[in-house]
Amino acid sequence: MTDNKVFLPRFGAVCGGVLALSIGVPGAVEAFTGETAATSLVIGLGTAFGTPAVVALHGHQAHASGRFGAFAFAANMLGLGLFTGVAFALNLVLFFQEPGQVAAVTQAVLKGASLAFVLGTVLFGVSMVRAKVFPAVPAWGYGISFTVLAVFAALPDTPWSALAHVVCAVVLVWLAKSVWPTALA
Repeated sequence: MTDNKVFLPRFGAVCGGVLALSIGVPGAVEAFTGETAATSLVIGLGTAFGTPAVVALHGHQAHASGRFGAFAFAANMLGLGLFTGVAFALNLVLFFQEPGQVAAVTQAVLKGASLAFVLGTVLFGVSMVRAKVFPAVPAWGYGISFTVLAVFAALPDTPWSALAHVVCAVVLVWLAKSVWPTALA
């Protein structure tokens, strides 16, 4: 039988690492090649690892983040759920469409979901900074880098969007590494 106090943080930390790789490696490749079907596939499928990673992050700081942290976590989870769908659609559906074939209502829904993600991300980033459980740089980096990533998701790919992917990956690895030792306690 597995002890959930050990398994869940480790699982979340591993998911954070896998998510980081699925964001960062394609982002680094896209800096030189532009978006490709292969990089889109990896990013689109990798988003599935976001939810367990954020659950582990919140579990790591829940004792210190209080009611605001719980609210921020809930907002982040809702936004993340929506943005996971956006990332999947952008990378595995719309990438293969001809430009101009996306309906206006679809574009509006994608932008609304991205806005929900940004709001949840900023709130959760603030809760991490306030709780002071995680190192300051990745706590601030979470709120800032994922907000930038969401903004770039709505724009054509550039080397700056590739850099945003890599920065998000670094932040995720750092945060996941911070969660891992608690799984040993």
